Amino acid sequence: MKSILFKFIANAVALLAAVWLVSGITLGDDDAGTGGKTLTLILVALIFGLVNLIVKPIVKFLAFPLLILTLGLFALVINALMLMLTGWIAGDSFEVNGFGSAVLGGLIIAIVSWAVNLVLDRD
Repeated sequence: MKSILFKFIANAVALLAAVWLVSGITLGDDDAGTGGKTLTLILVALIFGLVNLIVKPIVKFLAFPLLILTLGLFALVINALMLMLTGWIAGDSFEVNGFGSAVLGGLIIAIVSWAVNLVLDRD
């Protein structure tokens, strides 16, 4: 249970970093308050976690030959697709504009999520 909470927090922090660093990724309305954006971030982090839990393993299994052929670099494309799917599911509250923004956002999310999990998950 503790690990799920840590992963959720890591996803939320990573998504926040991607929104902050990539101009093509937006979170909520510009005129929304801090509470509204926080609630939107929590909802988007939940959607992103579910997409990564349910859809990503299936896509990785189907793309296994491409992952082997590209020595794992196709994982960046898969991460970008999962981010774009999250934006599609979340609707107007989370938007990813373009594949380039999704690739850069996916890379930032992977790095920040790894770092936050490394700091929080101390057993």
